[in-house]
Amino acid sequence: MNDEKLDKIIELLEEILKWTRFEGNQRVKEVLLDELDTDVKKIAYELSDRRSSSKIARVIDVTDQTIRNWWKKWAKRGLTEVHPDYKMRFRKVFPLRDFGIEVPEIKKGEKIVEPTANAKNAEE
Repeated sequence: MNDEKLDKIIELLEEILKWTRFEGNQRVKEVLLDELDTDVKKIAYELSDRRSSSKIARVIDVTDQTIRNWWKKWAKRGLTEVHPDYKMRFRKVFPLRDFGIEVPEIKKGEKIVEPTANAKNAEE
């Protein structure tokens, strides 16, 4: 294969990659917005790095089991993965700010509470 053909193939692959990334990012944002439909879930997701589920649960005033359930649900949708250093913990795959999704700020000592209307959904 000559250099001209190889350059053309590389150019086409780069163009395909550009559009694939664009489409993928759009889809990821849709899934994030669908799954993280409350401020509490956004905070829980954003705190999912190396923190324990019980530590996150205390910050947002939900149960430890709720956090673990969310992690498992989000993992099925490709939003979290098992942390390589902490096998019982999950970490976020996509930082929300990378997708223009605002995360409410938590002041030291402040607890974020799930709205009453969504209380039933908190345990999902």
